[in-house]
Amino acid sequence: MHQHLLVSDADHFRVEDEINPWMDRADQPEPAAARTEHEALVAAHAAAGRAVERLPSAPDCPDMVFTANAALVRGDRAVLGRPPAAREGEIVHHRTWLRERGIVAEEPPYAFSGQGDALPVLGDVLLAGYGQRTDARVHPVLAERLDYEVVPLRTTSPAFYDLDLAVGVVDPDRLVAWCPEALDEPSRRRVRALRGRGLELVEVAAGEAERFALNLVGDGTTVTMSRGCPGLAGDLRSRGLVVHELDTGQLAKSGGGVRCTALTLDAPARPGTDREAA
Repeated sequence: MHQHLLVSDADHFRVEDEINPWMDRADQPEPAAARTEHEALVAAHAAAGRAVERLPSAPDCPDMVFTANAALVRGDRAVLGRPPAAREGEIVHHRTWLRERGIVAEEPPYAFSGQGDALPVLGDVLLAGYGQRTDARVHPVLAERLDYEVVPLRTTSPAFYDLDLAVGVVDPDRLVAWCPEALDEPSRRRVRALRGRGLELVEVAAGEAERFALNLVGDGTTVTMSRGCPGLAGDLRSRGLVVHELDTGQLAKSGGGVRCTALTLDAPARPGTDREAA
C-alpha cells in the first residue's frame, strides 16, 4: 500500500477560510515557495518508487492540494469525502476523476474527512477518526461499502482535526506511530488492543505531533515526513526504515503536511470478494 498516490498541486493554494486552528488569513503561504515545497513532496514519492497520479487544482478550491480528504479508496470502490462547506467544491473534481478510472465513488450520508480520518492497517482493519470533521455515523457506511472492520478513534482537540495528525501508518502491515494524548481514553485502549493482533506501536510526543510528525506516508520501507521531528525520524531509522524529511512550512499554514497531500489509490480489497481490485 501507499505505492500509488493521487496528488494535486499548490497553484491555487491560499488561506481563504479559517476552518482549523492552524489557519490564519493574515499569514498567507508564499505562492512560489508553496509550489516548490509541494513539488519536492511529489519528487520524494517518485524517488521512493511510488506511482503518482495528478489532478490539477481548480482556481476556486484553495485547499484542493490536500487530496487525502477527497475519499477513501479500496480496490475499485470509494466513499467520497464530505468536507466542511468551504471545501465542498473540490468533491465534484475528485468524483469525476475516480469514476473516469472505473472506481465506483459513492456519496456518504454524513460528514466525512476522507482518508484524513480513515487509515487502513492489518489488511482489513480501518482506524476511523471522529469527533472533529467526521460524523461517527459514517463508520458503518465505511464498514459496509468498503468491507472494513472499523476501529473508532476520537480525537479530542481541534488541533488534531483529522486522525492523520494523531496517527501515522508507517507500515500498513505491522507498524503505526501515534500520539496517545491526541485521543480519548477509550480510543487509546482500542489502539493498544491491536498489539494483540500483531500491530507494533511507536509513541510520539505531543510537541512533535503538533509539528505534523504523524502526517506522513509510509509504505513499510520508506517514510516521507515533515522535517523538524527528530524523535520520530530517529526512531524510524533505528528500525531500518529509510526516512525522507521534507520542509512543509507553507502547507502547515493550512494545517497540512505530507499525508494530507496524497490520496492512496492501492488499498487492496478483501481477497476473495467481488470488490477485489484486478
